[in-house]
Amino acid sequence: MTVKSWTHVNWRAVGRSARTAVAAFVSLIVARLFHLPEDYWAAITTLIILQSTLGAALTVSEHRLAGTALGAAAGAVLANHSQANLIVFGAGIFLLGLICAALRLDRAAYRFASITFAIVALVAHSQPTWVIAAHRFFEVSIGIAVGLLITAVWPERQSAT
Repeated sequence: MTVKSWTHVNWRAVGRSARTAVAAFVSLIVARLFHLPEDYWAAITTLIILQSTLGAALTVSEHRLAGTALGAAAGAVLANHSQANLIVFGAGIFLLGLICAALRLDRAAYRFASITFAIVALVAHSQPTWVIAAHRFFEVSIGIAVGLLITAVWPERQSAT
C-alpha cells in the first residue's frame, strides 16, 4: 500500500457508518429503557429499515409495522389455540400472505409478518404468547421509529452524479 491510499479517506463511508451506528445504538438504548426482554430486535429493525430518504423510509416502515402487527397477532393465536406443527405453521405463513395481499400490503409487510409469526409461534418462551407477541411488536416499533427519526434528522448525503 502506498502512503496516498492511507491518507485518502472516504468521508461518505465514515458518515454512513456513524449514522448507522448511532441509529442502532439509540434503538437498543430505547428498548432497554422499556425493559424489553429481547431488545436486540429494536436495533436489528433499525438496521433493516434505515433508508437514504425519509419518503422511502416512511412508506416501507408503514408496511413493515403493519406486517409485524399481523405476524405477532397470528403467532399468538396459533400458539394459544393449536399444537405447534409443521402443517399449521405452513398454513399460517400462507394465510399471512393472503391477508397481506387482501390488505394491499407489499412484500416487506409479508416478510415482517412471516418473521414475527415464526418467532412468536415457534420459539419457546417462558411467558404467555400474547406477552411475547406484544414485546416483539414494541421492539420492532421502536426500531422503526428510531430509524425514521434518524433518517429525518440525519439524512444520508446523496451522491452528486
